[in-house]
Order: sequence, then C-alpha cells, then structure tokens
Amino acid sequence: MPYLAELGIEELKPMQRRAMEEISNRRDMILLAPTGSGKTLAFVLPVLKLMRPPTGRVQCIVIAPGRELVLQIASVFRTMAKGFKVTELYGGHKAEDEKNSLSVVPDIVVATPGRLLDHAVRGNIDLTPVRILVLDEFDKSLELGFEDEMRRIVKRLKNVSHTILTSATDLDALPDFLPLTAPLRLDFRESRKERPRLRVHRVDSDANDKLESLLSLLSTLAEKDGGPERAIVFVNYRESADRVYNWLRKHRVDCARYHGGMEQRDREKAIEMFNNGSTPMLVATDLAARGLDIEQVRHIIHYHQPLTPETFTHRNGRTARANADGDVYVIVGPEEDVADCITFDDTFHTAATDTPLRSGIATLYIAAGKKEKLSKKDILGFLTKECGLTGTDVGKILTADHYSLAAVPRDRLRDVLDTAAKCKIKGKKIKFTAAEA
Repeated sequence: MPYLAELGIEELKPMQRRAMEEISNRRDMILLAPTGSGKTLAFVLPVLKLMRPPTGRVQCIVIAPGRELVLQIASVFRTMAKGFKVTELYGGHKAEDEKNSLSVVPDIVVATPGRLLDHAVRGNIDLTPVRILVLDEFDKSLELGFEDEMRRIVKRLKNVSHTILTSATDLDALPDFLPLTAPLRLDFRESRKERPRLRVHRVDSDANDKLESLLSLLSTLAEKDGGPERAIVFVNYRESADRVYNWLRKHRVDCARYHGGMEQRDREKAIEMFNNGSTPMLVATDLAARGLDIEQVRHIIHYHQPLTPETFTHRNGRTARANADGDVYVIVGPEEDVADCITFDDTFHTAATDTPLRSGIATLYIAAGKKEKLSKKDILGFLTKECGLTGTDVGKILTADHYSLAAVPRDRLRDVLDTAAKCKIKGKKIKFTAAEA
C-alpha cells in the first residue's frame, strides 16, 4: 500500500487488515486494542477507504482528548491522505491561526472537543456535511469533563453515516447521543493479554516518602543498562510531579516533568527533550499515559500506584511497544497495600551506585519556527555549515509555530551558542539558548 513505507511500516497487522475489511460492510465500528498496537492506522485506513474526492466540504471529523494525540493523528493522515487537506484544531495556541487555516475548507479535521466546538459556534467551520466521525480514546473523550461538549458537537452532525470508536479500554455504557447503529465490536485486547514482553517488578521502599527509593532505582537501572535509558515516573497529582521533579533535579538527574498545570509550550518542550534523549527521565501525571508520541520507553515506574485498573493499563502501554521489551516497576511503601489490578513477576532489589543520571545530549532552543519560515532543513544546514557540527552530531529537530528545538552533543553546546550569537540564519539574527526542561 502506498505511503506505508513513509511511516516505517512493512505490512499491516491483523487488526488493521480486519478493520479495513469490515468498514465496507458495516456502518459503525468499535475497535478495542492495546496501547501501542497501531490503532491510529487501524482507523486512518478505513477512513481513507470511505473518503470521496475533495468536495470543498468537511468529510471527516476525528476527535481526540488531547493536543498531542491530535497532532500525532494529523501527521499520519497527512502522510497517507495525499490529495486531501488535513487541519488540526486544539487549545494552547492562537485560535486566529486556526481560523485562517479553515478559510480553505479542509477535507479532514482532527480536533480536541473544546476547540472544535468553539470554531463551530463561531461559524468558522460547518459540521453539517460531515459523513465520517471518529472518536479516538473514546472512553476519555466521553468522560464527564467532555460529555457536554461532545453532546453539543454531535447535535451539529446531521449527516454522519459512519462512526468509528477506538480505545485500549472500554466503557460500561455508551451515551445515547452517539450516532451508532448496531456497531461491530472488534476486540483485539485478548490477543496480547499475557504481554510476554512486559515484566512487572515490585520495589520495596523502607520509607513512606519514596524519593530515596526512586533515586536508588533509577541509579540501579542506569548501572544495569550502561547509562540512563528512557523512563517515565508516574505520579497521581500535579503537586507530586513538581515535588519529585525538583528533588531529582537537585540530585543531578536529567529529567523533565509533564502535567496539565504547565503551559502548553513547556509541555511540548518536555516531551521533545524526553524523546531526543536530553532528559531521559520524565516525571508525569496520567496525562502522559495515553495519546503522546513517545518513543522507545524502556522503563515505567509507578511512584504512586494507579487509581484505577484502566490507568494501570494505559501507563504500562507506554513501554513494550512495536515488538520492544519493557519493564514496569511499582514502588511500594512499608504500610501500603497493593492494588488488586497489579500482579508482580518478581521483587527487584536496588543497590547503591554512583552511576551518573546525566545525558550526553543537550537541546537548543531557537526563537523562530514555521510561522517565521524556518524549516528543519534550515536549522540542520546552519548547525553543520556555520557551527561545525556533522550531520550525525545533530539529533532530532522540532519546528513548532514560533520556536524550534534541536538536539546536539552536550560537550559542543557552548561552542554552538557562541557561534550562533555571531551568525545569521536565513539572513536573520535569531536567538539561540540552551533549552531548560
């Protein structure tokens, strides 16, 4: 199939093939599959099969509960849906930019519920012609916090003929306002029920405050792995994320944090610096348990036990993805009961170690982005031609609307900043600084 290679995919999985086959015969579909199993492609392909040639009207709406998931889905659609205009709508950046992007009517819109409803109410988008509705992570999209917005959106969808719901966890009951008619349920969760590549370890803490145990665990893992591998430390509250993050930073651990109380740009930076390796540890609330485009996570650490079995599933789904191995560690305090949903494979013992939890990678913050016509190619060219780096020295480059990030060797950071302060990029003086997580 064309364009699959651009996504690094050699062949479709059984789940994806089945979804493709069934969409022609069924009006509505509910697809349940483990996190990291390829659900995005499993609904993108059927949607493309249902699309008609561009008509100057919106044909498909995909609703996802978070900005990062919206961007991830839109990226896949752009790669696959050649000839169709794809637009994403989400909070955290200028609604005016989105309004301008809607002046040429898109064929496919990927959006968070609140921002989609806002544009519909303001008359920036007409939802009446929409024929295809997709709710990704539908259990989250239909929670109480989103239910009123979803109800108001669906009320505007007068001509939906196909509805696709996807998630890793199910709901006991679906709200009656959804446009569903005898939906086909495809449940692929049992096929990976055993999760043979996922091992769950108990880590006993001598103190109710688990900070020392967490640091000892991270150091032991780094010693075993030959350096710090990507790990997500999950906590239950924003305040806890701040506290654990600040304590680890004070103990010279290269880490980032991620929770809903942070500014959107700071959350974007945290995920990018985690992905590019400059902060191999991420302290996060359950906001990071699903939807994010996070790569090659080796370890999941439950600093706090999850509040629900569904949360345990989604947290652990951040690792052991795409045929990779993964390990889950649950830190248990001396007076703490273990949740019924947790079954351990063994007890993991930590050891005192001096292994540094520092990364050899740093991230440049560049004060210009796509809206200033700065591309990844421009940044790579500047770093190699003006700053003396080689192509292999430069890691991941992100270009956002009004800023960019680039990974470089930490021991070359000072030289790059000194050179950038004296040179122009595309004929302009642009500020370069060291990005802080």
